Order: sequence, then structure tokens, then C-alpha cells
Amino acid sequence: MVAAVPNLVYVGTYTRSGRSGGIHAFDHDAAAGTLTPLAITELADPSFLAFDPTRQFLFAVSEGEGRDGGAVASFRIDPQSGALTQLSHQPTGGGEPCHLCSDPSGKWLIVANHEHGSVAVLPIDAEGRLGPMTELRQHEGSGPGPTQTGPHAHFVTFDPTGERLLVCDKGIDQVVSYRLRDGHLEPANPPFGRLHAGAAPRHLSFHPNGRFAYVNGEADMTITAFSYTDGTFEELQVLPTVPEDADRTGFSTAQILVEPGGRFVYVSNRGHDSIAAFAINPATGLLSPLGTVPTQGRTPRNFTFDPAGKRAYVANQGSDTVVPFSIAANGQLQQTGEVTAVGAPVCVLFR
Repeated sequence: MVAAVPNLVYVGTYTRSGRSGGIHAFDHDAAAGTLTPLAITELADPSFLAFDPTRQFLFAVSEGEGRDGGAVASFRIDPQSGALTQLSHQPTGGGEPCHLCSDPSGKWLIVANHEHGSVAVLPIDAEGRLGPMTELRQHEGSGPGPTQTGPHAHFVTFDPTGERLLVCDKGIDQVVSYRLRDGHLEPANPPFGRLHAGAAPRHLSFHPNGRFAYVNGEADMTITAFSYTDGTFEELQVLPTVPEDADRTGFSTAQILVEPGGRFVYVSNRGHDSIAAFAINPATGLLSPLGTVPTQGRTPRNFTFDPAGKRAYVANQGSDTVVPFSIAANGQLQQTGEVTAVGAPVCVLFR
């Protein structure tokens, strides 16, 4: 009897917590929603993970210590066991790299360096190995908030056309836009989209139709809806992600994600320890608040949806758990009763 090939899930963590060994691999039972541990791959603070377009290779930031210790690593994935074989390890030219993605061709890896507020580009060869940086683009500026004394690049993604690289920089209240040319970044036209002062834009998620984009403000706990046309962001609406009477002291948002059907968008609230849900008007992009649901843990970071779009898996960094929620027809997240123990989880990635 041939053993079934696992449905692989990888969880990035903070090893500095002393509660994690690195990148944790799991087998996902799609029917039950459970995660079964498979393997752990050692790497220092692999807080965020990404695949290449073919999903043969996995890339992980390694945040390092101080302003200059950041790095990124690449791994070959064993589809039978989930085991990772490290292929390469390269510096990113800045401190605490916190997000990464490959370009649509799979030839370039883009990394956001949080501490320096810079964006690195590294080549990916056919075997998944990373070469030295070909670009290190430094952002400039500041914002009005106490965490905005300088630039802090925090999220990188390509827009739905694959033509523009978008970088959320929470230090300067901008989504910066670039064109990637032969491993180098050129300012796009327009060069950025602006958020309201003090928002501290952290992450961005597009509607499946590509016409609307949603950005969470880390500092002021907001969600901003934009129309998006030919690289231009036009603000449509700004809403809070926690109740108006909630104490926001020490709170911040972390992740934002539109569910695959494009009906709802969700934001994780650290401190409030909840997920905020909003219904999307598919014609206008405007949002209707659906309330918040506790995440059954502390400090929710990244969350993601399973491949069927039936459940949301939330990484509760502060309580060492990954918790799945089923998604009701009305967009509400409902407890399933399942909990998976993972030390200081940050990022959940389904293969």
C-alpha cells in the first residue's frame, strides 16, 4: 500500500522566543481541518515564508539581530515527506527582513527589510539557489507616529497584472510602486499610493477582480479601501478594525486578507486579539463591518485560508497556537474546536 502524499503546510516562527526550532511542516487533513506535525527545519527567526511559482522551492526570511543581521534562505521541498533541504543563504542588506515574494517568472526574490526601510532583490537560479543581491533600494522619509521616525518596508507583492511591485512602507504612510527590470527596481508611474497620515500601512490584499485593494493601518487600527487602476490608488473608505470604544493602548493590526471568493476581507488585531471581518460590495469595493471574533489566543499575526477557502488558520504568536476557523456563508468566522501547538508562530503557508 502506497502512503498518501501529505497536504503540506509550513509555519514560520520566532526562534528567539526559545519555544520554536525554526520552520515547522505539517500534514493538513482537508476534511477534518487538523494539522499533523511532520518535520522541523532549523533557521533563526524564519518569521515569513513564500514559495516560488512552481512550489518546488520555499524561501524564508531570517530576521537576525540588530540593523544589519538580516538574511534569506532557500529550500528544496520533498513533496513526499515535507522535509526541507537548504540550498542557499544570502544577506538582505538590512535588519529584520519581515516579508518576501518571488516575481511571476520565479527568477527574482524580493525582500522587505523592516529596520532599514529598504527593498532587496536577489536572483533565483533554476535549482532554487539564491545569488547575491542585484538591488538594494532605500526608502526615505518619516511619518507623524512614534514608530514612524524613518522608513519601515513591511510587505512586498506584485499587483494583479504582475507588472508592478508594491511595497507597504509603514514608516512613510505609502505603498511604493516599482517596475522590476533585469533584477533592478525602477520607480513606477505613479511612484506610490498615499495613506492618511499615521496609518502605518503594514500589509495589502487585492480583490480577485484586481480593481480594489485593501490596506491595514498598523498604528491606527484601520482598514482602507482603494480602487486600483493602472497603478493608481484612489481612497474609497477608511474604517476601524476594532470597536470604537475599544482601548487601543499598545494594540496594532498585523495581517489583512481577502478570502478567495472576494466576498469578505479580514484583519488581525494584536492586543485586541481578534479578527475583524468586513463584507465587500463587489461593484463598488466598499466595506460593511461584520464585527470581530476572538482568536482563542494572544497576538494574532498572519492568517491564511486553506486551498478550498473553507477555513482560516490563525497564528497566535503570543500563545503558541495555530487555530482554524470555519467561514460561514455570511462571512463570520466560527470556532472549530481544533488547536495546533506551535512555538511563537507568525506565518502559515499552504502548499
